[in-house]
Amino acid sequence: MKRGKKYKEAAKAIDRSALYDVDEAIALAKKSAVAKFDETIEVHIRTGCDGRHADQQIRGAVVLPHGTGKTVRVLVFAKNAKADEATAAGADFVGAEELVPKIQKEGWLDFDVVVATPDMMGVVGRLGRILGPKGLMPNPKAGTVTMDVTKAINDIKAGKIEYRLDKTNIIHVPIGKASFTEEQLTDNFQTLMEAIIKARPSALKGQFLKSVTIAPTMGPGVKLNTAKLA
Repeated sequence: MKRGKKYKEAAKAIDRSALYDVDEAIALAKKSAVAKFDETIEVHIRTGCDGRHADQQIRGAVVLPHGTGKTVRVLVFAKNAKADEATAAGADFVGAEELVPKIQKEGWLDFDVVVATPDMMGVVGRLGRILGPKGLMPNPKAGTVTMDVTKAINDIKAGKIEYRLDKTNIIHVPIGKASFTEEQLTDNFQTLMEAIIKARPSALKGQFLKSVTIAPTMGPGVKLNTAKLA
Protein backbone atom coordinates (compact mmCIF):
# COMPACT_ATOMS: atom_id res chain seq x y z
CA MET A 1 0.00 0.00 0.00
CA LYS A 2 1.46 3.35 -1.04
CA ARG A 3 1.71 5.81 1.82
CA GLY A 4 1.86 9.59 1.47
CA LYS A 5 4.58 11.87 2.82
CA LYS A 6 2.42 13.07 5.74
CA TYR A 7 1.63 9.50 6.81
CA LYS A 8 5.33 8.52 6.72
CA GLU A 9 6.26 11.62 8.72
CA ALA A 10 3.59 10.86 11.37
CA ALA A 11 4.61 7.18 11.52
CA LYS A 12 8.18 8.13 12.51
CA ALA A 13 6.92 9.27 15.93
CA ILE A 14 5.42 5.84 16.66
CA ASP A 15 7.48 2.84 17.71
CA ARG A 16 5.79 -0.10 15.94
CA SER A 17 7.19 -2.64 18.40
CA ALA A 18 6.09 -0.72 21.51
CA LEU A 19 2.87 -1.07 23.51
CA TYR A 20 1.69 2.30 24.78
CA ASP A 21 -0.35 3.47 27.75
CA VAL A 22 -3.75 5.00 26.88
CA ASP A 23 -2.76 8.66 27.49
CA GLU A 24 0.37 8.41 25.37
CA ALA A 25 -1.42 6.51 22.59
CA ILE A 26 -4.16 9.13 22.37
CA ALA A 27 -1.62 11.97 22.30
CA LEU A 28 0.26 10.24 19.46
CA ALA A 29 -2.93 9.51 17.51
CA LYS A 30 -3.96 13.19 17.79
CA LYS A 31 -0.50 14.34 16.62
CA SER A 32 -0.53 11.99 13.64
CA ALA A 33 -3.92 13.27 12.40
CA VAL A 34 -2.45 15.64 9.82
CA ALA A 35 -5.09 15.46 7.06
CA LYS A 36 -6.80 18.68 5.92
CA PHE A 37 -10.09 17.60 7.56
CA ASP A 38 -10.96 16.82 11.18
CA GLU A 39 -10.07 13.13 11.27
CA THR A 40 -12.01 10.60 13.30
CA ILE A 41 -10.05 8.82 16.02
CA GLU A 42 -10.90 5.13 15.85
CA VAL A 43 -10.31 2.14 18.10
CA HIS A 44 -9.72 -1.32 16.61
CA ILE A 45 -10.07 -4.19 19.09
CA ARG A 46 -8.91 -7.64 18.01
CA THR A 47 -10.63 -10.21 20.23
CA GLY A 48 -10.08 -13.86 21.00
CA CYS A 49 -13.75 -14.57 20.18
CA ASP A 50 -14.93 -16.82 17.40
CA GLY A 51 -17.98 -15.03 16.04
CA ARG A 52 -19.13 -18.15 14.17
CA HIS A 53 -20.39 -19.40 17.53
CA ALA A 54 -23.56 -17.68 18.72
CA ASP A 55 -22.35 -17.76 22.35
CA GLN A 56 -19.19 -15.82 21.40
CA GLN A 57 -20.92 -12.97 19.58
CA ILE A 58 -20.50 -9.44 20.88
CA ARG A 59 -22.99 -6.72 20.06
CA GLY A 60 -24.14 -3.76 22.05
CA ALA A 61 -24.12 0.00 22.34
CA VAL A 62 -22.70 2.63 24.64
CA VAL A 63 -23.20 6.40 24.98
CA LEU A 64 -19.83 8.17 24.81
CA PRO A 65 -19.70 11.01 27.38
CA HIS A 66 -18.41 13.53 24.81
CA GLY A 67 -20.18 12.16 21.74
CA THR A 68 -18.43 11.31 18.48
CA GLY A 69 -18.21 14.79 17.00
CA LYS A 70 -20.37 13.61 14.13
CA THR A 71 -23.91 14.74 13.31
CA VAL A 72 -25.96 11.55 13.17
CA ARG A 73 -29.05 11.31 10.97
CA VAL A 74 -31.72 9.09 12.52
CA LEU A 75 -34.46 7.29 10.59
CA VAL A 76 -37.36 5.95 12.68
CA PHE A 77 -39.87 3.35 11.50
CA ALA A 78 -43.02 4.02 13.51
CA LYS A 79 -46.75 4.69 13.15
CA ASN A 80 -49.37 6.98 14.66
CA ALA A 81 -48.54 8.25 18.16
CA LYS A 82 -45.03 6.73 18.07
CA ALA A 83 -44.32 8.48 14.74
CA ASP A 84 -45.39 11.80 16.30
CA GLU A 85 -43.20 11.07 19.32
CA ALA A 86 -40.19 10.35 17.06
CA THR A 87 -40.70 13.62 15.18
CA ALA A 88 -40.98 15.55 18.46
CA ALA A 89 -37.79 13.90 19.76
CA GLY A 90 -35.81 15.17 16.76
CA ALA A 91 -35.68 12.19 14.38
CA ASP A 92 -34.45 13.30 10.95
CA PHE A 93 -36.82 10.97 9.08
CA VAL A 94 -39.96 9.17 10.24
CA GLY A 95 -42.09 6.77 8.23
CA ALA A 96 -43.53 3.29 7.74
CA GLU A 97 -44.30 1.04 4.72
CA GLU A 98 -43.94 3.93 2.25
CA LEU A 99 -40.18 4.06 2.96
CA VAL A 100 -39.60 0.47 1.74
CA PRO A 101 -39.76 1.20 -2.03
CA LYS A 102 -37.80 4.43 -1.50
CA ILE A 103 -34.93 2.42 0.01
CA GLN A 104 -35.32 -0.67 -2.22
CA LYS A 105 -35.91 0.96 -5.59
CA GLU A 106 -34.46 4.44 -5.27
CA GLY A 107 -31.45 3.40 -3.20
CA TRP A 108 -32.19 6.06 -0.59
CA LEU A 109 -29.73 5.71 2.30
CA ASP A 110 -29.30 9.29 3.61
CA PHE A 111 -29.32 8.18 7.26
CA ASP A 112 -26.77 6.81 9.75
CA VAL A 113 -28.90 4.92 12.29
CA VAL A 114 -32.27 3.16 11.99
CA VAL A 115 -34.64 2.87 14.96
CA ALA A 116 -37.87 0.86 14.82
CA THR A 117 -40.76 0.12 17.14
CA PRO A 118 -41.20 -3.67 17.59
CA ASP A 119 -44.47 -3.70 15.59
CA MET A 120 -42.60 -2.30 12.56
CA MET A 121 -39.94 -5.03 12.41
CA GLY A 122 -42.01 -7.03 9.89
CA VAL A 123 -41.75 -4.07 7.52
CA VAL A 124 -38.09 -3.38 8.30
CA GLY A 125 -37.31 -7.09 7.79
CA ARG A 126 -38.06 -6.65 4.08
CA LEU A 127 -35.06 -4.33 3.92
CA GLY A 128 -32.70 -6.81 5.62
CA ARG A 129 -30.65 -7.46 2.49
CA ILE A 130 -29.95 -3.76 2.06
CA LEU A 131 -29.66 -2.59 5.67
CA GLY A 132 -27.94 -5.72 7.07
CA PRO A 133 -24.64 -5.53 5.15
CA LYS A 134 -24.39 -1.81 5.93
CA GLY A 135 -24.81 -2.43 9.68
CA LEU A 136 -28.06 -0.41 9.69
CA MET A 137 -30.51 -3.12 10.74
CA PRO A 138 -32.26 -2.21 14.04
CA ASN A 139 -31.43 -4.58 16.87
CA PRO A 140 -32.85 -4.92 20.42
CA LYS A 141 -29.34 -5.42 21.88
CA ALA A 142 -28.26 -2.08 20.47
CA GLY A 143 -31.42 -0.41 21.80
CA THR A 144 -32.64 0.41 18.29
CA VAL A 145 -35.75 -1.82 18.45
CA THR A 146 -37.77 -0.16 21.19
CA MET A 147 -41.07 1.45 22.12
CA ASP A 148 -39.14 4.24 23.87
CA VAL A 149 -38.24 6.07 20.66
CA THR A 150 -37.54 9.33 22.53
CA LYS A 151 -34.77 7.74 24.63
CA ALA A 152 -33.32 5.94 21.58
CA ILE A 153 -33.14 9.18 19.57
CA ASN A 154 -31.74 11.21 22.49
CA ASP A 155 -29.04 8.60 23.18
CA ILE A 156 -28.01 8.41 19.51
CA LYS A 157 -27.88 12.18 19.15
CA ALA A 158 -25.86 12.41 22.39
CA GLY A 159 -23.14 10.11 21.03
CA LYS A 160 -24.36 6.54 21.33
CA ILE A 161 -22.29 4.14 19.26
CA GLU A 162 -22.80 0.51 18.39
CA TYR A 163 -20.06 -2.07 18.71
CA ARG A 164 -20.03 -5.53 17.16
CA LEU A 165 -17.60 -8.16 15.92
CA ASP A 166 -16.83 -8.08 12.21
CA LYS A 167 -16.10 -11.26 10.22
CA THR A 168 -12.50 -11.26 11.43
CA ASN A 169 -13.55 -10.92 15.11
CA ILE A 170 -12.43 -7.29 15.31
CA ILE A 171 -14.50 -4.43 16.73
CA HIS A 172 -14.06 -1.05 14.99
CA VAL A 173 -15.49 2.05 16.69
CA PRO A 174 -15.00 5.83 16.64
CA ILE A 175 -14.21 7.59 19.93
CA GLY A 176 -14.29 11.19 18.66
CA LYS A 177 -12.47 13.64 16.42
CA ALA A 178 -8.83 14.74 16.30
CA SER A 179 -10.05 18.20 17.40
CA PHE A 180 -11.25 16.75 20.73
CA THR A 181 -9.04 17.31 23.78
CA GLU A 182 -6.95 14.38 25.02
CA GLU A 183 -9.17 14.28 28.13
CA GLN A 184 -12.35 13.97 26.04
CA LEU A 185 -10.87 11.17 23.94
CA THR A 186 -9.59 9.38 27.06
CA ASP A 187 -13.03 9.60 28.74
CA ASN A 188 -14.70 8.22 25.61
CA PHE A 189 -12.11 5.45 25.29
CA GLN A 190 -12.47 4.37 28.96
CA THR A 191 -16.29 4.32 28.66
CA LEU A 192 -16.07 2.20 25.51
CA MET A 193 -13.56 -0.27 27.00
CA GLU A 194 -15.63 -0.73 30.19
CA ALA A 195 -18.61 -1.72 28.00
CA ILE A 196 -16.51 -4.05 25.82
CA ILE A 197 -14.89 -5.78 28.81
CA LYS A 198 -18.34 -6.25 30.41
CA ALA A 199 -19.55 -7.78 27.13
CA ARG A 200 -16.91 -10.53 27.22
CA PRO A 201 -18.77 -13.76 26.33
CA SER A 202 -18.77 -16.23 29.23
CA ALA A 203 -18.20 -19.06 26.70
CA LEU A 204 -14.83 -17.60 25.70
CA LYS A 205 -11.80 -19.45 27.05
CA GLY A 206 -8.39 -17.80 26.94
CA GLN A 207 -7.37 -14.25 26.08
CA PHE A 208 -10.17 -11.81 25.29
CA LEU A 209 -8.30 -8.67 24.17
CA LYS A 210 -5.67 -9.80 21.65
CA SER A 211 -4.75 -6.25 20.60
CA VAL A 212 -6.15 -2.74 20.88
CA THR A 213 -5.05 -0.05 18.42
CA ILE A 214 -5.94 3.66 18.30
CA ALA A 215 -5.63 5.42 14.94
CA PRO A 216 -6.81 8.54 13.12
CA THR A 217 -8.72 8.02 9.84
CA MET A 218 -5.69 8.64 7.62
CA GLY A 219 -2.85 8.04 10.05
CA PRO A 220 -0.84 5.15 11.52
CA GLY A 221 -2.09 2.98 14.37
CA VAL A 222 -0.77 3.08 17.92
CA LYS A 223 -0.88 -0.21 19.83
CA LEU A 224 -1.92 -0.27 23.45
CA ASN A 225 -0.69 -2.36 26.32
CA THR A 226 -3.74 -4.64 26.74
CA ALA A 227 -2.49 -5.99 30.09
CA LYS A 228 -3.35 -2.60 31.60
CA LEU A 229 -6.85 -2.53 30.11
CA ALA A 230 -8.45 -5.77 31.29
